[in-house]
Amino acid sequence: MKYYPVFLDVKDRDCLVVGGGKVGTRKALGLSRAGARVRVISKTFSPGLEAVEKTGIFLDCKPYETLDLENIFLVFAATDNRELNLRIQEDAKKQKLLCNIADVPVESDFILPSVITRGDLVCAVSTSGTSPALAKKIRKDLEHMFGPEYGQFLLLMGNIRKKLLEEGHDPDSHKKIFTALVEKNLPGMIAAGDETGINSILAQLLGRGYVYQSLVSQEQ
Repeated sequence: MKYYPVFLDVKDRDCLVVGGGKVGTRKALGLSRAGARVRVISKTFSPGLEAVEKTGIFLDCKPYETLDLENIFLVFAATDNRELNLRIQEDAKKQKLLCNIADVPVESDFILPSVITRGDLVCAVSTSGTSPALAKKIRKDLEHMFGPEYGQFLLLMGNIRKKLLEEGHDPDSHKKIFTALVEKNLPGMIAAGDETGINSILAQLLGRGYVYQSLVSQEQ
């Protein structure tokens, strides 16, 4: 295995993207969606970045300096200048920071997989940098396999777990309940809009008080 797969919690972390073009835009938007505080350094910015600047992505129109790495959690070198990208990586290495050089996996500390998200469901596919085209194809296959109903299903499961814990149920007994819920093909029923069938299953496994619509309308 060439890479160690891991999901990073970047919420409220300071992350840096150097480069304001299309690649830097993708990196910045991905970090922002995961809750990071994102700073993008570049002399020019794509229209996509300029449109979202007020949503938590800070655009800094200036040349990159080594001091820009202070108090940074991780950094993306996403400029079209290979020499500058390598300098950023070297600076990051000295400060023991993880650095990704966009589109150059062999020189990066980490790479980004091809990802689909359905609410809390995150499916990541990587070919270890050998064939991005294959990773993209597999991602598209997964998009057909796992539709939006899986996001709703995980919302349902999370709120059921929360309700059970609030009611003082024994956590050790939850495994059987959740295994049974998974085996009932609830995602398929959600996709079909069969709330009556879902409520019947919930009543059978959990008893009264567990209603699909009220459960999925709650915040997790």
